[in-house]
Amino acid sequence: MEAQFFRFLKIVGVGFKARAESEGRLLFLKLGYSHEVELTVPPAVRVFCFKPNIVCCTGIDKQRVHQFAAAVRSCKPPEPYKGKGIMYVDEVIKKKQGKKSK
Repeated sequence: MEAQFFRFLKIVGVGFKARAESEGRLLFLKLGYSHEVELTVPPAVRVFCFKPNIVCCTGIDKQRVHQFAAAVRSCKPPEPYKGKGIMYVDEVIKKKQGKKSK
């Protein structure tokens, strides 16, 4: 299978990690919940973890690759105050200002 389309995801947060198993068919995410989030990768899509915080979704079908990347991102979308969560590598998060002190 020649992978033509890529989508890189960056995981930001203390203790947030990802690992791929069984030749890119399963993706396990540690996102600060009491359990590990397990995602089954659809056919025509492969998942690789270069580092514990960088996930690469590849495949020959652009729509399926991007849809799976969006499903992974929806597990923990980036929050606007600290920027923690799962985001695309080329995504820019506009941060909000916190509470104003008197």
